[in-house]
Amino acid sequence: MADPVFLQNYLPILIFIGLASVITILLMVLPMVLAPSNPDPEKVSTYECGFEAFEDSRMKFDVQFYIVAILFIIVDLDVAFLFPWAVTLFNPELGLDRSFQIFSFWSMFVFIAVFFIGFLYEWKKGALEWR
Repeated sequence: MADPVFLQNYLPILIFIGLASVITILLMVLPMVLAPSNPDPEKVSTYECGFEAFEDSRMKFDVQFYIVAILFIIVDLDVAFLFPWAVTLFNPELGLDRSFQIFSFWSMFVFIAVFFIGFLYEWKKGALEWR
């Protein structure tokens, strides 16, 4: 049999799991009970997607949505690369060598230039225009 003192060490964890479970169930059930369910035509109308929301799931829609999503992901990844680079490049606490800082600056400049050229290409091809 387990030592009671050993089991008492796990009591805060069990309380935390129990409290988290109660709050989760409460937050899932309360909106179903309290929220009114009377959607009007404006609420179920098309919203920023370009097609009706409640039609056949196999309907065809424009590839433009995929292109915009891919461009959004690319821009998001660029920001994910730029932020840590900007924070660490000129941080004196890291003690980076000056030649490494210069190399890092110009390599990021090339990265942004390639991104900008791709962005101009997409713009020129009309990928950002809604038809």
